[in-house]
Amino acid sequence: MIPPSLDFPRYGDKENSDFFEEYLVQLLEERDRSGLTHEIRQIDALMITVEPGHSIAYIGELCLMTPYHYLVTLESESHFTHVLRIDMSAPDVLVREVKDPATRGIFRSLNEVYPIGAKKPNSRYMGEIFRVGSLHDVVDLQKSRDVRFFDQDQIRKLELPGNMAVVKPSPYTHNIVGYWERPESHIRVYALGISSIRADVQAAYAAAKETQEKLGLDTLLLPIDHLATRVYSQNREAAILEYLTLTSYYYWGSYDIADQNSSTNVTKSVHFDNELESPAKVFTAANHPYFVNHLLQLPSPTEAFVRNYGPRLHHLAVAVNDGKTGGKANIDYVVDALRDCGQDFLLDVIGSEEEGLKQIFSSASEYSSLIIEYVQRFGDFQGFFTKGNVARLTHAAGVEEQLRAMDEAARKADVAI
Repeated sequence: MIPPSLDFPRYGDKENSDFFEEYLVQLLEERDRSGLTHEIRQIDALMITVEPGHSIAYIGELCLMTPYHYLVTLESESHFTHVLRIDMSAPDVLVREVKDPATRGIFRSLNEVYPIGAKKPNSRYMGEIFRVGSLHDVVDLQKSRDVRFFDQDQIRKLELPGNMAVVKPSPYTHNIVGYWERPESHIRVYALGISSIRADVQAAYAAAKETQEKLGLDTLLLPIDHLATRVYSQNREAAILEYLTLTSYYYWGSYDIADQNSSTNVTKSVHFDNELESPAKVFTAANHPYFVNHLLQLPSPTEAFVRNYGPRLHHLAVAVNDGKTGGKANIDYVVDALRDCGQDFLLDVIGSEEEGLKQIFSSASEYSSLIIEYVQRFGDFQGFFTKGNVARLTHAAGVEEQLRAMDEAARKADVAI
């Protein structure tokens, strides 16, 4: 028996509006009563799309930096979809690659109006797929709440999995949510075309895993801990409430990071205490919109990111086993080993065992624009960050995003000349 969605403890110091607090209660109570909380279970898969010709390199990167393994490639008329898996207790990652760079569609259009996002128009995190008990019941209940879905003809044209119901992109996060009916004991099978194990993808995967094992990282890296999305300041509360409407997650709480003009807001699954079975979903937003910032004179890395890339996923956080290797905390060992292989990071590892956790951001991937965060919790530490840690992470990401924006401006100036 799952606990009521409002029975979980609340954390954080961020004050929400009366609107948020009123509708949080109403939405979660109604979700529980309707049976949706019971029917919608864990995240079964994450969907990421990359530019033509980038999927092999990205799979090699992911398989070195995470515990994921290459399973199979599914080929449809206009896409390759590469399935990465750890095991059936952690979500799959579906790496989609469009064959023709001229292919247009709704997901590309979400990138094209943003100056840096437009540089890689086919690259973006798409969203999560949830396992449900009864697909028919979930879709009917969500439609009665005015949730809008792609119809089957649209799913076919977009070449999304045919055995799923897919909610149209959120106006707040630009992400989708998918549902499919899969008994817990059944393996995940995606209705996405012809299945094969491609020799070129397998070679990139094998090389990554050989390096990972040689470095001694294979026993230290755990599944995804959380997914962090950045949204506009005015959409913070709406994005959280919408996600709670679409899923069986609850509101864990929010922290105000005043010196970075930002807040970090966390939702978690009511069904799974362990985030490694169904990752937490984090929403980061500026406290003040960009157009008042010249008056406040505050940094605004979160709002700058959204204005440059659009609302989207910012990073995937990979958990690191608690413990030490070679006299170092495991996270320090992992980062040092990857740095020796040429992987860049935005800062040094921050936090401490005394504070309860250590964290770090990688540089953004050349292929997906996503950052990998590593997080090691010590002992029985509960939570996702300390306020000091998240302020430093937010600042470091902002510095890199400023440099990217400057590079883009310089590139445009060179073209104009």
